[in-house]
Amino acid sequence: MSEEKILIFDTTLRDGEQAPGASLSISEKLEIAQQLAVLGVDIIEAGFPVSSPVQFEATTKIAGQVTGPTIAGLARANEKDIEAAGKAIAPAKKRRIHTFIATSPIHMKHKLNKTPAEVLKMAVEAVRFAKTFTDDVEFSPEDACRSEMPFLIEILTACIEAGATTLNIPDTVGYVLPYEYGRIIAQLKSDVPAIDKCIISTHCHNDLGMAVANSLTGVRNGARQVECSVNGLGERAGNAALEEVVMAIHTRPDFFGKDRPRPLTTSIDTKQIYKTSQLVSRLTGFVVQPNKAIVGSNAFAHESGVHVDGVLKERSTYEIMTPETIGLSGSRMVLGRHAGRHGFSSHCKKLGYKLTKEEIEQAYQRFLQIADKKKEVFDEDVIAIIDDEVRVVEHTFEMVYLRVLMETGINPSATVRIRSKGQLKEAQSEGDGPVDAAYEAIREATGFSPTLENYSIRAVTGGKEALGEATVKIKTDNRTFVGRGVSTDIIEASAKAYIDAINRMVARGQQDDEPSVKAEL
Repeated sequence: MSEEKILIFDTTLRDGEQAPGASLSISEKLEIAQQLAVLGVDIIEAGFPVSSPVQFEATTKIAGQVTGPTIAGLARANEKDIEAAGKAIAPAKKRRIHTFIATSPIHMKHKLNKTPAEVLKMAVEAVRFAKTFTDDVEFSPEDACRSEMPFLIEILTACIEAGATTLNIPDTVGYVLPYEYGRIIAQLKSDVPAIDKCIISTHCHNDLGMAVANSLTGVRNGARQVECSVNGLGERAGNAALEEVVMAIHTRPDFFGKDRPRPLTTSIDTKQIYKTSQLVSRLTGFVVQPNKAIVGSNAFAHESGVHVDGVLKERSTYEIMTPETIGLSGSRMVLGRHAGRHGFSSHCKKLGYKLTKEEIEQAYQRFLQIADKKKEVFDEDVIAIIDDEVRVVEHTFEMVYLRVLMETGINPSATVRIRSKGQLKEAQSEGDGPVDAAYEAIREATGFSPTLENYSIRAVTGGKEALGEATVKIKTDNRTFVGRGVSTDIIEASAKAYIDAINRMVARGQQDDEPSVKAEL
């Protein structure tokens, strides 16, 4: 029996990056886009090109360097936006322009200050103009779920006639419930003339926690594209989580194939899900909550005696999917201190990393340091080592020495030595705590004093000898930068994270990666 494909439209780099504090550099966007291609997404919404020069450049680089998926650029329903999107995606072999305009009474009146007739005209002209750049044009009636159905049918019909190939139905503010959303999709599929010429898409926000449920209900009622983001990243409460949508379809073929001549499926390589989730989490600085479905650290953990007993006897008693399905190894312990370079290199390949000889050697030397302190090194440790030691920005500043002194009743003090351009600078400072003292010393040594927006520390694996991963967000001139550091010593990890963030700030220079305009669908 042949299968019917559900297209996965990933908007992590556009809607996802609009989450406050999730700003990504061009190189980070490109790295995520390349991993999304490995994951197997069908469409990557690379950005909103007209919003800033950096958004335009990032979209252009992704279009030119990422192969496999269709590369989409977002544009409002005007010629300036559409022309910018068309130019940005031009290098892509498969390209799409995604244009939108609001259609709900509240948006047309208070945001656009336009009549329905004016909005209809703008939508049709936008689709026609977009067709001059690419045959693949998607149209979205923003706030569709609070729009009046007769007008929604009218504008979608007109956009089909103008050449739209995908019609997206956004629940922009996460307002509707699954039954309502399914009914909307079913009615549009029934009442919009020639809609069979187009793919119907979902784009659901999670304000009421219904984004995934609404998306899947849309699929059950005829939608064949789902717009989603890795880890559910996005505006406000986020978007439908890609990993949840995909694994629901993967795990429940009985439901998504029921009463259908062809069962529904996706092109996602599910074994790449966990790696993709971790990459997005590290680059955005958004830590995945432990109880997050599919990719949370507790998603496959069992502590209750009854649950553990059941899993030991038969895994399916409490696990509806296996860790291996999303790319986790069945056994977490992988390497010891006596592992050689070849064994370490082979395991890196098993985890999905393609490293140069120099990168392998750099990571292997750090692995040996960790293995001297830990009896067992886990997959998560190896991933943390690679991301901390290899996948880094250029080191303007490098910490070569850190000493922290603590004594009850006395403020902690820290001494750091920082290397920059071949020169060493030492600084000493006190603080309210050991991390604060280290940060004050780093500020003095580097000459930079960005605002610390957020700080977190987590154990990469369990046990008293676990690696600690610190994540910091700093802010300067209304720009946010995320830094990460890993060490078995949490103070050292915290200092490395702060220096990493400063290095990213310096590397970015005066380049402003914050879009001047944000787009909501």
